[in-house]
Amino acid sequence: MIQAESLTKRYGSKTAVDAVGFTVQPGKVTGFLGPNGAGKSTTMRMIVGLDRPTSGSVTVNGKQYRDHRAPLREVGVLLDAKAVHTGRSAYNHLLALAATHSIPASRVREVIEQTGLESVARKRVGGFSLGMGQRLGIAAALLGDPATLILDEPVNGLDPEGVQWVRHLVRNLAAEGRTVLLSSHLMSEMALTADHLIVLGRGRVIADAPVSAVIAAATSNTVRVRSPHSNHLASLLAQPDVTISNVEHDVLEIVGVSAAEIGDEAARAGIALHELTTIAASLEEAYMSLTQNDVEYRTGGSPSHTELQEAAR
Repeated sequence: MIQAESLTKRYGSKTAVDAVGFTVQPGKVTGFLGPNGAGKSTTMRMIVGLDRPTSGSVTVNGKQYRDHRAPLREVGVLLDAKAVHTGRSAYNHLLALAATHSIPASRVREVIEQTGLESVARKRVGGFSLGMGQRLGIAAALLGDPATLILDEPVNGLDPEGVQWVRHLVRNLAAEGRTVLLSSHLMSEMALTADHLIVLGRGRVIADAPVSAVIAAATSNTVRVRSPHSNHLASLLAQPDVTISNVEHDVLEIVGVSAAEIGDEAARAGIALHELTTIAASLEEAYMSLTQNDVEYRTGGSPSHTELQEAAR
């Protein structure tokens, strides 16, 4: 379990993490999301003692990271897959890590097999592809068979088979009762992998809820209706709080009224419906809606309200 209480980190006048509090529970894959500059990396670094909090605290399995006598056996971490000695082989890199915690060489061989590195285990890490480097980073995180795992962008550079492998790996680890904190910018993959989400925006927690709840709270469902009498149906449903759009011939997209209510109204009026579908929002759409005012680095388009306020100062 990971517990953060009023966790704050300042760099001079800039507050990177602002009184953040959350609990990452065992038995679930918790997605850790946020725009660039939201404070995710700083928070993860504080969890494992690489950055010291300005105030507040964070514990892993009931202790601060530095207080664990054998941290690799408690917390497996992948923050930077490139943080390896490029002249060493994958096997020797893992063997050196294992030696710091009296982990046997047999465990090194196990994680090499588990992460698909057998064919390159004796090769120098400096010649690894990005995907193989990621696999080595995951192998290092698994080395101590820890109860808690923190993985930052673990699928970066992996091919589709590798992405699927990571998905199954983290879900299986959570099913064993382990705590898994997973950061990624791939919303489609996070929707398939995570059970719970913690979302940061400008250093603060803006969502801490199950995936389904985040989607439901941040977006409105749209109902797609196809009918030869779409214009008549639209006139019957017209209300100030209902938005109706003609997307193509005889097809409406309606926000503000449920599919059941539309079906009932059509039945009362004797209007035939050829399609009545609720279009559930995607996690990506929910995430974009949730973080639209918390994007620090924006590409093109109009500036956000916050950016306009800052520019006026």
